[in-house]
Amino acid sequence: MLAQQLVNGLVLGATYSLFAIGFTLIFGVLGVINLAYGFYFSVGAFAALWATRVLGLSIWTALPAGAIVSGLVATAIDYALLTPLRRARAPELSSLMVTIGATLFLYSGMAAYYGTEIRRFPPAVFDQTAWSVGDIRITSAQVLILAACLVLAGALLVLLRGTKFGMAIRAVAENPETAALMGVNASLVVVAVSFLSGAIGGAAGILIGLNFNAIQPYMGEQMMLRGFAVIIIGGLGDLRGALIAGLLLGFVEVLTAGFLSSSMKDATAFALLVATLWVRPVGLFGRVAAKRA
Repeated sequence: MLAQQLVNGLVLGATYSLFAIGFTLIFGVLGVINLAYGFYFSVGAFAALWATRVLGLSIWTALPAGAIVSGLVATAIDYALLTPLRRARAPELSSLMVTIGATLFLYSGMAAYYGTEIRRFPPAVFDQTAWSVGDIRITSAQVLILAACLVLAGALLVLLRGTKFGMAIRAVAENPETAALMGVNASLVVVAVSFLSGAIGGAAGILIGLNFNAIQPYMGEQMMLRGFAVIIIGGLGDLRGALIAGLLLGFVEVLTAGFLSSSMKDATAFALLVATLWVRPVGLFGRVAAKRA
């Protein structure tokens, strides 16, 4: 029983981690908390659902296709809403308020078009094979989720730490003005980060939809609450912290639902967040900012 719950927690935590690193990437590089990020999560899931139902694609093809669609939507929204604010050097609160309004509008539009009922992937979209090792049962869908999360997270870390473009992204995150003086195309970096974060959020939406086989317009809104908890627990702007905190939250939620009560599962994110802030206000891997006298 415990071993099975740990496997389920690993799968759920991996999707939380994937969602959180995209959210962290936006905050760390662009310096904004984009509340429309949860919408990208829903867009990716619905794009993959449409690809499997209408086009008859397998989940192997629908997953990258849905992520690309979500990334393009994220780029368009950032260009339309946040780029004018960056040019005007508007305060951070402006971007927060703009994305709140955009989120309400986008979710309402999606709900009006698709309805709020739960939709599911076709039964034949993915192999339902399951393997048993002792008391542990793992399905092929869970293997796909773990593999996709590992590949995407690993690819992002390699991009950021092992390539020149990743160095440019880190330079813009540190100081956009200085990076521009050093020849970095900051506008291109902003577009790339918007696309990457949106694609990662969309991929997380597809994997969550696959894990529970339940997709509806407001699924991203529910995920944003956990996303906030994860990036604060891990430390704002720290990708390593987002990965570890996402896994931690997944384990805690599954164990709470399995051994205490499923009705208490949603409260665990808040409880874990409060406990972390009591012990370490900057998060598990956050750095205390130096203050000048």
